Amino acid sequence: MRGRIMGWAALLAALAGPAGAELTSAVRREAQPVAGLQQPAEILVDRWGVPHIYAKSARDAFFLQGWNAARDRLWQIDLWRKRGLGRLSASLGPAYVEQDRAARLFLYRGDMAAEWAAYDPVGREAVEAFAAGVNAFVAEVNAGTKPLPVEFRLTDSRPEAWAPEDILRIRSHALVSNVASEVARARTVCAGGLAADAVRRRLEPEHTPQVPRGLDPCEIPADVLKDYLLGTGPVSLAPLAGGKAAPGSGDLALARHIEATSAEGSNNWVIAPSRTATGRPILANDPHRPVGVPSLRYIAHLDAPGLSIIGAGEPALPGVSLGHNGQAAFGLTIFYIDQEDLYVYETRGDAYRYRGGWEPMRVVRETIPVKGEAPREVELRFTRHGPVLKQDVDKGRAFALRTIWNEPGLAGYYGSSRLWRAKTWSDFQAARDRWGAPPLNLVWAEAGGGIGWSAAGRTPVRPNWDGLMPVPGDGRYEWNGFLADGGLPAVRNPAEGFFATANEMNVPAEPAYPRAARKLGFEWADRTRATRIQDVLAATPKATLADSMALQTDDVSAQARRGQALLAPLASDNPEVGRALALLKAWDAREGVESAPAAIYETWAVKHLARAVVRAATPEAAHGLIGAGAPDPALLWLERQPRKVRDPILLASLRAALDELKGRLGPNMATWSWGRLHQARFEPAVAVLADPQLAEQMSIGPVQVGGSASTPRAASWRAGDFRQTAGASVRVVVDVGAWDNSMAVNTPGQSGDPFSPHYRDLFPLWAAGSYFPLRFTREAVERETESVLTLTPR
Repeated sequence: MRGRIMGWAALLAALAGPAGAELTSAVRREAQPVAGLQQPAEILVDRWGVPHIYAKSARDAFFLQGWNAARDRLWQIDLWRKRGLGRLSASLGPAYVEQDRAARLFLYRGDMAAEWAAYDPVGREAVEAFAAGVNAFVAEVNAGTKPLPVEFRLTDSRPEAWAPEDILRIRSHALVSNVASEVARARTVCAGGLAADAVRRRLEPEHTPQVPRGLDPCEIPADVLKDYLLGTGPVSLAPLAGGKAAPGSGDLALARHIEATSAEGSNNWVIAPSRTATGRPILANDPHRPVGVPSLRYIAHLDAPGLSIIGAGEPALPGVSLGHNGQAAFGLTIFYIDQEDLYVYETRGDAYRYRGGWEPMRVVRETIPVKGEAPREVELRFTRHGPVLKQDVDKGRAFALRTIWNEPGLAGYYGSSRLWRAKTWSDFQAARDRWGAPPLNLVWAEAGGGIGWSAAGRTPVRPNWDGLMPVPGDGRYEWNGFLADGGLPAVRNPAEGFFATANEMNVPAEPAYPRAARKLGFEWADRTRATRIQDVLAATPKATLADSMALQTDDVSAQARRGQALLAPLASDNPEVGRALALLKAWDAREGVESAPAAIYETWAVKHLARAVVRAATPEAAHGLIGAGAPDPALLWLERQPRKVRDPILLASLRAALDELKGRLGPNMATWSWGRLHQARFEPAVAVLADPQLAEQMSIGPVQVGGSASTPRAASWRAGDFRQTAGASVRVVVDVGAWDNSMAVNTPGQSGDPFSPHYRDLFPLWAAGSYFPLRFTREAVERETESVLTLTPR
């Protein structure tokens, strides 16, 4: 890693300079009136593109956050809203009607009074002000006083005005589970039995699923989640360029969805004062989502009477989801509570059997406006459990989704509104109890020295099944409400002096917690990242901020050490396989860009070993459903086999990996390196509509990157070309109590304007594992200020 960082040194110095350096150029100053602002305010933008918003009221701070989010990310947040509401066709044309209809199935349609009441008491003011701020900037664009972003010109579209309710009603941007895995499991069990599914997906705590009484797994069609995948998936602009969007249904699409979402995790940890060099707590957080341009996250600072928060969040939401408030810091990772179920119905027309009778579906008719054509009338069907995803009238079957999205208070990440002013452990627990979605590991650190962890999320109570397969919708399988406040595990001031999470199964066992009875979930991330993080923290008695920054970009794979243990007794008469075995056995499991063993291990474990285990351990009928498999369940299966079974699989799959690498990197193993394969290049979806020069201006990279899905750096890659697809969308390390020492990085930049200097300026820092200071006090912010925008009411 050190060599890679030094290789970037000159570029990093030019972009960022020393952490405490003074600006040498004059601060740019502008002033303008803004309609809707109530009192004068300022936005100070630092040299890394972070806006520091100073307002005379919390309302104006959130208003300007919306206005500024539109200034930096208008195309992104406008598309977010249109996709979520099912309004793409109005701007992009008839190719999007089907996606619009699907998206509307997952909107919140319940009582808005209950929805507003579920958040912090000032949460409504924040949403209404944020939406008003977005609308103020949209009005300026539509009036011609602000430029129309280039993406709108490429799509011949215009930004739309927001209603405050839009922000909350859109549920489908939050990560919830496990309906996709339920369908994959049912279809795998049909083809190969429960043993085949164990090769597809590891369950923790160890558990054998039961096929629910009344369910025939073979009745689950391959395309049952077509609307779900379409309505929750990204927007492809290929149809506007004369192409086609990626397939949205069937086993292949389902497998791709599961693979993509399994790569979306996060790391976080808190370290107690007793284990830090300064005697102050440290909180670190790096949420992992798809990486691309513009960034999924946005860093902002809001300062007003009664409100002082800084951190990262979704650019289309007010406030921050992770960061600090001057009293305490908070961070998040996904905690895999099972929050979805697929229900299977016997039907007669639009009626379904329920508790011995026939209950009519609720039919909602809506009009989808279509650019250039007549509006389309569509029908949406709902059962008592939720939206109907598929209906087969001829077979008398229907399938509907029950999801926590249907409940009040489940707008993605907006539970963070209760953390903005939290000061004490009690405040933190109150916020945890009201958290809805996505389900999270929340970590906490107070300026007074206390630290802790709490699982958070709306948790269905399933009294008579495990949630791992679809269930009949006839009334035998009903949620019995939700887990009561305080029902999820929590740890305050852990004896170890730290607490870390990385999406692994971390539910305490009995008697500490009634894990078996509550059945929170069984599908977790490979604990490889957690193992490495916990090992490093345990071995660091006096941790520094630099230690946490290094750990966030650490490229050691605990998973690879499992593979090495299996290879340790092996030898081969094949010279190439023998050479590869020698390299892997001597390897320190660091997946740096210069590492040849990393290239061999990743290609072998991800593309060849897991597939070979699927072929060896499951019936042929299940192969297409499981696909390439995954390293963790494959390694687990191999670890349980005698050598006479596993050794031939290990050697044959390793030879296949070497054959692939020779084709990609040449015959000389001495020239191989992980960085030659594993690179980051970000291309926005809209680039398909641009001419070559503009498309290149919009794109960023490539650059060699280390790590993989199995390292704390979490640099997941796609099998076709090894390009990084997911990882840290933002990294934050907080010096709790000495806030100005905190560090952060976003990627590739804060701005969504491809012509802005802040569109790509953070990409080299992110790739090199470097950071910038995240200043909090006004004095420190002013030393780093690049521009000052003074705003007055119009």
